[in-house]
Amino acid sequence: MDVMQIQNILPHRYPFLLVDRVEDIQENKKIVAYKNVSMSEPVFQGHFPGHPIYPGVMILEGMAQAGGILAFKSAGFTHEEAKSKVVYFISIDKAKFRNPVRPGDKLVYHVDVLKLRKTLIVLSAKAYVDDTMVCEANLKAMIVDK
Repeated sequence: MDVMQIQNILPHRYPFLLVDRVEDIQENKKIVAYKNVSMSEPVFQGHFPGHPIYPGVMILEGMAQAGGILAFKSAGFTHEEAKSKVVYFISIDKAKFRNPVRPGDKLVYHVDVLKLRKTLIVLSAKAYVDDTMVCEANLKAMIVDK
């Protein structure tokens, strides 16, 4: 799934669309997606000049966006129904940051379904750079009317 297809699902746009591509998705089970972290991103103007580190909250948001794609694809809405819905994340638990992410890194999100109902999804999310885990968290979201 490329960025144009992702934008048909998520309402996010530059500079806050944090998923560049979906490599694998198995509805009701898992998604693998990624973001290429570039020095040209606005966040690096202030985080931190001369020592750029991608903010942990942005990693969490990227995992949440990947989870949102999985939630929408798993919910079984028609295309018309999905247009009137949005995913709200209602909790982030057990978040841990393991290693810094820097410009030039490919940030890969692995998100697995722990629990799924029509409009509620509980996820286990991990983010990697190469084979190194950089972040992990449990996420809970609801699909609601816009």
